[in-house]
Amino acid sequence: MPEKSKGTDAADVMRLINRTWLDNRVEDLRPFFHVEITMALPGFAGTVTGREQFLAGFRDFVDHAIVHEFREEDYQTDTAGNTAVVSFNFYIDYERAGKRYHSTGRDVWVFERNGASWLAVWRTMVGVEEIEI
Repeated sequence: MPEKSKGTDAADVMRLINRTWLDNRVEDLRPFFHVEITMALPGFAGTVTGREQFLAGFRDFVDHAIVHEFREEDYQTDTAGNTAVVSFNFYIDYERAGKRYHSTGRDVWVFERNGASWLAVWRTMVGVEEIEI
């Protein structure tokens, strides 16, 4: 059962989302995502729309990659009314399909307040650099 986001700010929810997928608990992410969440792919190369497709991306990653290290730093949260934008720098060292990668960038999420909780409604990653090592 996922922890509730009630009584927390959007950055706390973001940290909880990261802990949850890193713990390979993709189904526990469902309550944090709006049914119509959209992700603009890095470089705005396309979009993923809808909670099921969004979760499928997490599921594919945790099923096919081994994360050796994940860091999140420099959190910034801007809130206006019932909307919050949370961003952070990330570093991930992972292995997939027999190859190892280092990836860095800034993850940007938009949240909407739903009662006392926050729901993620939009995401993108900017400045992504990925190298095979």
